Amino acid sequence: MEASSSSSPAGPAPGPPPCIPPSGDQCVWADVSPLIAAACADLQDGELVHGENFSLFAAMSALEIMDPKMDSGIERSGYYSIDEAIEDGIAPVPLSLDRTLDIQRTLDVIDHLFSCEATWHKGHTLAQTVFTCIYLMKMDRISSHAVLNSFCRILRATCNAVISVVSTARTHEEEDLFTMSFGLPLNGEGDDKCLSVLNSVEETISRQLRACKSQALSKKKTLEEFESLQDNPELEEGYCRALLCRLRFRKHFHHVVTCMRKPQGRGLDLARKHVTSCLAELSLMLKSQEFLKSRYDITLQKGDESCTTASGCRPIGFDVSLNSRLLSPAPPRAVQILAWSDGIRYFEKLLHDLDIICALSLDPVLENVLHFIAQFQKSVPDLVPRAFLQTLLVQDGKLYGRDLFCDVISRALSLPDIIGDKEFQSNEFVVQLGQLVINLLKIICTNTAWQRRKLGKSLQDWSTISIQLELALKREFGETRNVLADENMCMRVSKQLLVWSQEHTYWIASRFLILGFELDLYSPSEYCMVYWYMHVVFIKLIEKMQLRILASNENSRRKGKKKKDHSKDSVRDTPFPPSCLLLQCYVLLSEGLSMLLAALRKESKSFQLPSIFNTEQERFMQHFDLLQKAQIPECITYYSFKEAAAQAHMADVMKYNFFKEIQKIIPSLKGSFASEPEKLAELRQIEQVAEHNRIALNIINHVGASDPKLRVSFEFTHHPHFAVAVVKRS
Repeated sequence: MEASSSSSPAGPAPGPPPCIPPSGDQCVWADVSPLIAAACADLQDGELVHGENFSLFAAMSALEIMDPKMDSGIERSGYYSIDEAIEDGIAPVPLSLDRTLDIQRTLDVIDHLFSCEATWHKGHTLAQTVFTCIYLMKMDRISSHAVLNSFCRILRATCNAVISVVSTARTHEEEDLFTMSFGLPLNGEGDDKCLSVLNSVEETISRQLRACKSQALSKKKTLEEFESLQDNPELEEGYCRALLCRLRFRKHFHHVVTCMRKPQGRGLDLARKHVTSCLAELSLMLKSQEFLKSRYDITLQKGDESCTTASGCRPIGFDVSLNSRLLSPAPPRAVQILAWSDGIRYFEKLLHDLDIICALSLDPVLENVLHFIAQFQKSVPDLVPRAFLQTLLVQDGKLYGRDLFCDVISRALSLPDIIGDKEFQSNEFVVQLGQLVINLLKIICTNTAWQRRKLGKSLQDWSTISIQLELALKREFGETRNVLADENMCMRVSKQLLVWSQEHTYWIASRFLILGFELDLYSPSEYCMVYWYMHVVFIKLIEKMQLRILASNENSRRKGKKKKDHSKDSVRDTPFPPSCLLLQCYVLLSEGLSMLLAALRKESKSFQLPSIFNTEQERFMQHFDLLQKAQIPECITYYSFKEAAAQAHMADVMKYNFFKEIQKIIPSLKGSFASEPEKLAELRQIEQVAEHNRIALNIINHVGASDPKLRVSFEFTHHPHFAVAVVKRS
């Protein structure tokens, strides 16, 4: 903003403030204070001074100066600088001249940093969590304090490594705050030797603990023969144990992060061992809480759940507003540091998730990889384990950093002869499909909301390449679609690529629809259309899966039998794998629920909640617009759904009895999945949904769907995606 000559003061203009650099040839400073004062006097509530190019759209990203909720520099609740805080004595070194109190305070600082780290992992910024610690900001001050120095040094190195993993994976949440360092000192001189420094301190404390035990056995109370942590002999062993488990946890967790970052999964086995050690040390940390609380005569009371230390005392050396002025990209936010007990639970879950990743067999079969990720996501892992999973799966454009994705596709097509074939690898469709697979793996490692949104957008790419493959196949080989005995390799590869890409397109579509339940995007009045669309997609998915399996079996026969036997073998019925039968259960569940809901809508006028904001057709497009744009499936519109729903009758639902059909399939599947506990659990859930819905269907049919006293609701008590009908009479 420039002041006009008419608004300038009568006297000579004052010089610029000292903080403003001297004027250059192209920069002239003018005092606008009178103009601002005049504007303040003239403005009414709700009015705004702005330039000609300012718009309401720009206002969405504008920061309001002098508003405490938006201006990070207005509040004077803390210190303006680290030096000012240090001069005020809030971070003394040593922490106390009393050696016993010094150790107590050191443990409090370590525990609070532990809680801050967990809070950071949950999506807050480093500046407002871990780096609220003044000791961490000024590491040179604590070089004489061996315990605190070694702990802070390895914590900083671990944070830096975690940021590197998450930045590489790009799985961070929408605001990207997790990876922002805000100019904080994340890299320090000597951090590469943090483990050796920590090992030295750990060994010293271990010797002291052994000396304590030998002193106890000999019933001597003097501490003259070794250098103690503090001055009270009766407390020495307890403090040694409390410190050791915390230092060892930090060491093993650093090893976990380091080992999991090794290329091609070479450090996974060693990482699992360190995960086990971390969990053991967490257990010892919990046990030390009773001892630390007893030092302060603190008993467990209501409200202790918010304590960020095991002792329950407030730590010294922290200031929450210290770095608030570094958060220029975003308004200041209030950060509630996780309680110490919540931090323990967070790291336990984190370590269990990392252990699952380390146990991955590095199987290059894409179908198994997708199943593993989908199963892993059911536990709702946090940001850090998802980032580690993605960086393991995709390294240097290869699966696990070793398998080219064109070779992964070759295995999926059951064509081992073309693995490593240069012509196949350079084929434009194979290259495009390989990139789509890479993107798919990255997408399904993101959080649920991002995953669904990105899956929906990626459907257009998968659909486009399927159409291009089909057109190329017609152009080169005509309209033939059956597997012929004398067709050449090029024709077979083209056909199988088409079927394979279509199968994965429908797999993505099915996951897109299913994730809507996990995000609670569907209302009960919309369940009918959602299950109807799921039923259609599942049918197409089974169809493409069966075509791929037929082609795969044909390839196996070609290798094992003479050419004259091909026609005889190709007409035999091919037994389909259990995965097809499991999909058939999903088809029956979806169709049964959609028909039941449609019949209830028609005969009892329920689940027809009119909206004053949009019509049913508009809601259909809101939920399935991305599927419709990609034409998945073809020729499926809102009017297809309306026609199917209009033909539904309770008598037909009873006649086909989809839920009973599921119960016939389940026993054979249980035998097939006997060695897979995850799928057995899924079968039990499906069986319970089918049984409860079968009973509810019989009750509705017996009472009559049009009975005004009948009340039917749907709950997800047995399966997260397939509802159970609950029947009551008012």
